[in-house]
Amino acid sequence: MFQKIYSPVQKIEINPFSNFFVKRDDLIDPYISGNKWRKLKFILERAKFEGKNHLITFGGAYSNHLVATAAAAARFGLKSSAFVRGEAVKNEMLLLCSLFGMKLIFVDRERYKNKKELFEQNFNTDQNAFFINEGGASAEAVTGCAEIIDELEETYDHVFVAAGTGTTAAGLLKAIQAKDHKTQLHVIPVLKGGEFIREEISRYTSLSTHLNLHNEFHFGGYAKTTPELISFIKKFIAETGLLIDPVYTAKMFYAIFELQNQGKISNNDKILAIHTGGLLGFFGMKDKFNSF
Repeated sequence: MFQKIYSPVQKIEINPFSNFFVKRDDLIDPYISGNKWRKLKFILERAKFEGKNHLITFGGAYSNHLVATAAAAARFGLKSSAFVRGEAVKNEMLLLCSLFGMKLIFVDRERYKNKKELFEQNFNTDQNAFFINEGGASAEAVTGCAEIIDELEETYDHVFVAAGTGTTAAGLLKAIQAKDHKTQLHVIPVLKGGEFIREEISRYTSLSTHLNLHNEFHFGGYAKTTPELISFIKKFIAETGLLIDPVYTAKMFYAIFELQNQGKISNNDKILAIHTGGLLGFFGMKDKFNSF
């Protein structure tokens, strides 16, 4: 279903680094963006194999995953529905979901916690319904994200990735281990209390000395930010021409500079940052950028 992608490795010229590269997964697709494309690739293949044509998934009101699932469903002739966490709202992201034909079901935060129960209660009679977890978290998604390492023509001293569920990080770690690379994988959880990411990764692959989990760059928690991070985003985009989002990738790029400043990585090391897309995340924080 998914065809060949465009995701080049681009060298970024920025001080103090001399070997700083970015894997441009943000260029894969404007709506099925970055790691969302990779996660959905094998999930949709499984749905097709099982003869299911109605995708049921979960996310918040500004979820890139919801937009990606809705866009993928529309593109491949499938139906889609989503349970949206919280009270009924209207915003740019949900407008896109609706335009792609996704049915939105708003549920309170307590009921949202039990996703399997919501699925069974609402779609137990729909033989075509196919469950997709929040963020696409699954073994199929891990397999899709592992392909990032397979696509690289060179090896790197350090690979950096932002993490929400840990699925992308698990795929990267699994592939690095399989190739027996000496590469260090640096995972930047964007949620407060991100230590759980380690356990999530361990569900899909063994933990190893390749893995470095940095829990100190969440800036207050998921979708939270600070004036310091906003200033970093503005400066980084202006100097590189590379758009980054305040929810995921900005925290990752900030971590790279801070770890270099702390002497934990060298400015001469060969560094690869995975740009996981998610640029629509700007919609949820547009008021914080009014000074542009």
